[in-house]
Amino acid sequence: MDAKGLESLGAELKRVSPIKDIGRVCAVEGNLLRVSGLNAVARIGDLLEVTLHDGAKIAGEVIQLHSQDMTMLPDATPDGVSIGDRVALRDQVGIAPSDAWIGRIIDPYGNPLDGKPLLRGPKMRPLKNSPPPPAARRGLGDRLETGMAIFNTMLPIVKGQRIGLFAGSGVGKSSLMGQFAKHMTGDIAVIALIGERGRELREFVENVLGPEGLKRSIVVAATSDQSPLVRRRCALAAMSVAEHFRDSGKHVIFMADSITRFAEAHREVAVASGEMPALRGYPPSTSHMIMSLCERAGPGLEGQGDITGVFSVLVAGSDMDEPIADILRGVLDGHVVLDRKIAERGRYPAVDLLRSVSRSLPHCATDQENATISEARRLLGAYEQSATMIRAGLYSAGSDPVLDVAINAWPELDGYMGDGNSASIMNAFQKLTLLLRRAGAKA
Repeated sequence: MDAKGLESLGAELKRVSPIKDIGRVCAVEGNLLRVSGLNAVARIGDLLEVTLHDGAKIAGEVIQLHSQDMTMLPDATPDGVSIGDRVALRDQVGIAPSDAWIGRIIDPYGNPLDGKPLLRGPKMRPLKNSPPPPAARRGLGDRLETGMAIFNTMLPIVKGQRIGLFAGSGVGKSSLMGQFAKHMTGDIAVIALIGERGRELREFVENVLGPEGLKRSIVVAATSDQSPLVRRRCALAAMSVAEHFRDSGKHVIFMADSITRFAEAHREVAVASGEMPALRGYPPSTSHMIMSLCERAGPGLEGQGDITGVFSVLVAGSDMDEPIADILRGVLDGHVVLDRKIAERGRYPAVDLLRSVSRSLPHCATDQENATISEARRLLGAYEQSATMIRAGLYSAGSDPVLDVAINAWPELDGYMGDGNSASIMNAFQKLTLLLRRAGAKA
C-alpha cells in the first residue's frame, strides 16, 4: 500500500468510535419520524440511522429541530418503525474524496457501487461549500478541445466556463456528456448521475463513457428509486469531489445529469421540512440551491485549478421558460439547446445552433474566427427563416443572394455540425472556412 493509501487507512481508523449518540423514535407522522434524546448533539442536515426490532436499518436526515425532539426524513418508507426504536447519530456528514476514486463508481456517501473495496480520503469535506471569493477568482481560461466540430468553433467552451444542456428525454444529452467526458481537455471528469434509471447506469458507464472515459472519471450515482435525500445529495457530493481536485491544482470537468431531478428532489425535501411551494410547485429555496451549486463551479483562486461545469436540464415540450431552465439560463455562461426534430432526422449532436449561446464569445476567438462564426450563423438564420418556402419549391434562385449561398451551404453545414471526429480547433475552423467559401463560389 502506498503513502496515500496508508493515509486513507489511518483516517478510516480515526473515524471508528466505540461510542455513539443514541436517541429514540417518539412519534411517526406520515413519512416523517420524531426523534427524542439527540437535541443536544444533532444539527440540521445530520445523518441518523434507525434500528428496527428485526435488526433492519433505515437511514435519514434531520430536517427540523424542536425544543424537545427533532424531525427526521427517512430515505425509505417507515414501514416497521415503532415507538422506542433506537436512533443513532452517524459520524459522516460530508464526503472524503481520494485520488483512488478516479475510475470508480460511487454513491453519494462515498461507498463503492462497482463491487470493489474503496477507502475514503483523509479529509472530510462539507457538502455545501462556499464558492471562492468572487473578487479573488481568476478569469476564464483558454478554449478547450472537445472532439466535436460545433463546440470547437461556433459554441466554444473555455476553461472554467459553465454551460447548460437543455433537452427533452431521449434527444442525446447523455451521449453528448459522454463525449465531453472522453474528449474534452481536462485532468479529470466528475459525473453526477441524479435520479437516472437503474439499468442506465451500467449502460452509460460501459457504452457511452467507455473504458477510455472511465479511466479519468469519477461517477457519482443515485438512481430514481432512491429517496429525495440521496438524489439531492448526489449533486452536492459530486461537486465536493470536484472541489477536492480543483484545490489540488487540477482542471476538473464537472457534469450533472440532471439539474431538473436535483431540483425535484430538493422540492420533496423542502416541502417535507415545512416550506411552502411557490412557482409551479417549487419552493422559494430552489433558486438559491441551484445557484449555489452552479457558483461553486468555475475558475479557482490563484494556485488552484478550475471546474468547467456542464449542467443538463430536462425541458418538457421544449419549454425553455419553465422554472429550472429559466433559473439556469440566468446563472450560467452559455446554454446549448438540443432539438428533438434535429435528432429525429439523424444528426447528432442535435444542437439547435440558432437557439444556443456561448458567453465565452467573442473573447476566446480571433477576429477572423469570429467573422467565420458570424457568417455561418447568418447563413443558418437565412435558411431557417425561409425553410418552409424552400421545401415547398416556392423560392426562385437569384431572388436573394444571401439565401442562395445559404441553400448551397446548408447540406454541408448541417453535416459539419454533426461531425464528432474533429481533430483540433484549428482543423475544425479550416473545415468551416472552406465549406463557406465553396458555398459562396457556387452561388
